[in-house]
Amino acid sequence: MTTAVDVASTTGTVAVPSAPARVDVLRETYEGTAAALGSLVRLEVPARAGAGQVTGARLVKDPALREWLVDLAGRRITETHGVTPRRDVAALEALHQYAFLATAAMSGPWFLTRRVPWLGPDGIGYDETSGTLTVSPSYVTCLPGDPAAGLPGVRVVPDEEQLRAVLRAAVAHHLGPVLEEFRPLLRRGPRAVWGLATDELAEGIWYVGRVTGQEGRAVAAAGALLPGSTPPFVGAAGFRPCGEGDEEADGEATRTRVNCCLWYTVTPQKLCGTCPRRSR
Repeated sequence: MTTAVDVASTTGTVAVPSAPARVDVLRETYEGTAAALGSLVRLEVPARAGAGQVTGARLVKDPALREWLVDLAGRRITETHGVTPRRDVAALEALHQYAFLATAAMSGPWFLTRRVPWLGPDGIGYDETSGTLTVSPSYVTCLPGDPAAGLPGVRVVPDEEQLRAVLRAAVAHHLGPVLEEFRPLLRRGPRAVWGLATDELAEGIWYVGRVTGQEGRAVAAAGALLPGSTPPFVGAAGFRPCGEGDEEADGEATRTRVNCCLWYTVTPQKLCGTCPRRSR
């Protein structure tokens, strides 16, 4: 039976599974990420994804759930901005809401603790209504010098490059089937959706770095993780120091997204700071 370990954050807790000799490892792995994501999502019990939560497995298997999430995203856009979004725009927003949290649940621990949780199709559960996120890693990968090395449920790789490869593989394994099922709703090809995956992964690390006061280290880490030659991911993290033309940027660095989020169709008077259309 799985029980819960409450990892305190500034706004809540993150639920992780309790298994022999793994409790402390998972507590340490997720403590910083829980705090970093605390303003976006309530991280609390139960210990595993419940029947009503959105998981990667449900997104792949349940067309009605995908349609419901797209409808929900569309209603929120209309309520907030007073416009009815195109269906593909609402679908992209729905996918973003899940993909950002899913990638951050893997990249956050990597950036903060040099540990990569492997989260299978049911390893992440998100409740749209309550804003609850649960994580249940199959195992955690770390470096040889980590105190967790050698403990049950922990795998070890010899160096940073191989740990980066594990993170890319973990994200691709979890997100790939979800991207494929969303493609008809997005009206995008494989290259475009894997560009979106690059954006979500890079910007999740960026977000965690900024809220923890480590933006410079975060953009360097994202650049090493996504240099532009790491299929199936398309494109690079591509961060650059803010300069002329980056007035909308809010921080030390910015980037141009690989995949347009289409938000210009909702607020055409104001482009996103990372919008590819700015370079046209």
